[in-house]
Amino acid sequence: MSGEVVIAARVYRDLLKAVVKHVGKEDHKSHFIDFVKQEFRKNANSETINLARNYTYLLNSIHSHKDLLFSYNIAVDRTEEMKRVLNKSAASVGLRLPEVYEP
Repeated sequence: MSGEVVIAARVYRDLLKAVVKHVGKEDHKSHFIDFVKQEFRKNANSETINLARNYTYLLNSIHSHKDLLFSYNIAVDRTEEMKRVLNKSAASVGLRLPEVYEP
């Protein structure tokens, strides 16, 4: 494999991980993953690879910024923070929240 192919595979893998992590992989959100796969396979040139790298960075940055806002309690919806705290607490002892608390 040439170096360019390895870089393209790494960027593609990172992009799919970011989309699955931040957008989700439920059935009603699967069109995001399908779109990424289709566009990357259709034309994987250096411009597309650079765009995919930048989009991955954008997704990760937005969500880390949102987490930072949650940690400082700045202008965020408190119900989302409560759900996150409850999910982390339940997961730390090996439990899951009842369906009532799920979004």
